[in-house]
Amino acid sequence: MGGFQLDAEGFNPDRVPKRRVYTGAQVPAIGLGTFGSDRFSAEQVAEAVRGAIACGYRHIDCASVYENQPQIGQVLREVLDSGAVKRDELWITSKLWNDSHGRVAQACRQSLDELQLDYLDLYLVHWPFPNYHPPRCDVTSRSPNARPYIHEEYMKTWRQMEALVDAGLVRHIGTSNMTIPKLKLLLRDARIKPACNEMELHPHFQQPQLFQFCIEHGILPIAYCPLGSPARPDRDRTPEDTVDLEDPVILEIARRRGITPAAVCIRWAVQRGQVPIPFSLRHYRENLEAAAGPPLTEEEMDRIRRIDKNCRLIKGQVFLWKENQSWEDLWDPSGQITPP
Repeated sequence: MGGFQLDAEGFNPDRVPKRRVYTGAQVPAIGLGTFGSDRFSAEQVAEAVRGAIACGYRHIDCASVYENQPQIGQVLREVLDSGAVKRDELWITSKLWNDSHGRVAQACRQSLDELQLDYLDLYLVHWPFPNYHPPRCDVTSRSPNARPYIHEEYMKTWRQMEALVDAGLVRHIGTSNMTIPKLKLLLRDARIKPACNEMELHPHFQQPQLFQFCIEHGILPIAYCPLGSPARPDRDRTPEDTVDLEDPVILEIARRRGITPAAVCIRWAVQRGQVPIPFSLRHYRENLEAAAGPPLTEEEMDRIRRIDKNCRLIKGQVFLWKENQSWEDLWDPSGQITPP
């Protein structure tokens, strides 16, 4: 790789809307996800990070389980060494994987080493289930180590997350793949409350109750799968899944506005108040333009609101702890945490 340079025809990052977390820190309202699934190598994902930053992205969402942080770290080091982008202009997220709930500081320091950073802007508990499973198992797999959510255990992990803030290793901590009952308990017991909750959000899966709960409690919703994850691996696909980018309402709005269906989904997400983190190898400028583009009308926003199909794409079956158990148990469908 040669020396890093900004794209002369790139997008001015100042045009990207910002969201505030409760500390007052500003988060770019669109980020680059780095879950490249099985379709892209770690080197390809890292090159996507390079291209995205050159084009104007300032928000990169990483995770240890994606197995590409060392390659991304090389790009971040080159970007910062070039002087073209300063560290405080970037918002870098990583996540604690399930097998590290008992060694949070060690896992965080490993991510910092891999990303070649002194601190993270945001560190998330990736899933609320303290167990291990192979990152590439399919939706029919089960882990012999799977365990249910136990709040007392989760709080032990959260106390270690809070210690990371105290130590200056991370600026903010947050959650991912949580539910309202779990968040209520965390908010009750936390010393440092979550700044963000990363959650699946797209037009066919809008999670209105959880979304509104986060907004009302000052937790910024970060949206993974914002386009309905068309590039997700086959192992995560089930027959009942629907396709957001083929929805007639999305297609009609895109046609009328002369933009892509993906741009409609991104504009809807930003305008709704969530922070989408789409992954793309090439479409950086288009995504940034969609985030900062002309707003959808109230009528268009309402039409998209009404196409919600409650279609969860990332169901989490690998975390089930009983035989013949429904994946819905992971998401507290009754409004109560499912007991062991």
